[in-house]
Amino acid sequence: MPNLPISALPAATALDGSELFAAVQSGVTTYTTGNSIIYIPTNNYGLFSQTGSSVPVYGSAASVATSGSLLDGGVGTLSVPANGFRKGDTFNARLSGKVNIANNHTLEIHFKSDSVNLVDTGVITMATSTNKNWILDITFVIREIGGAGTAAIFSSGDLTVRVDASNAVVTEVFSSVNNTTFDTTINNTLYIEGILGAACIASENIYSEMFTLNKIY
Repeated sequence: MPNLPISALPAATALDGSELFAAVQSGVTTYTTGNSIIYIPTNNYGLFSQTGSSVPVYGSAASVATSGSLLDGGVGTLSVPANGFRKGDTFNARLSGKVNIANNHTLEIHFKSDSVNLVDTGVITMATSTNKNWILDITFVIREIGGAGTAAIFSSGDLTVRVDASNAVVTEVFSSVNNTTFDTTINNTLYIEGILGAACIASENIYSEMFTLNKIY
């Protein structure tokens, strides 16, 4: 059939105004509605993907806790500008890597902006893990926006570690809330800190091999 203006298309029945596209096949006009279109929500997207392994955080021979970054370079952004958060914004972070740690020694992981803790796993007492895999999965939500004392961020997640004993898997579940020092009126740039307890010696360490950050609502 030759190209025709819309006014010259063969008549179609039961049109209600929701039609987006019209097409003619074998003299019959058909149409597509908005219900047939797949929409990608604009509030669900990737923010950052790490492209290398972080520098290991080592224990100390001096019987003091040690800390360091669990991040390496990547693509995307780890910053939210001042007043960029909205109430209900929800994010998912996933890290994985390797750990060497002795029995009953401790590990803690902080998601921070400058000196402010946004997410805290709490102090976790570990079982012996010798160059074993770990995965950290966290969801955090902006409960309130505003300055410190008004803004609130809640997080929950789990740390799963392969341990030496019977090659078993141990999972720790945690949650935390910051409604005192979190501030959405300033720039927030994410920093992830691994903290090895004072009992950890120089041969003990932890590092990440992957980190992804997604906005999920």
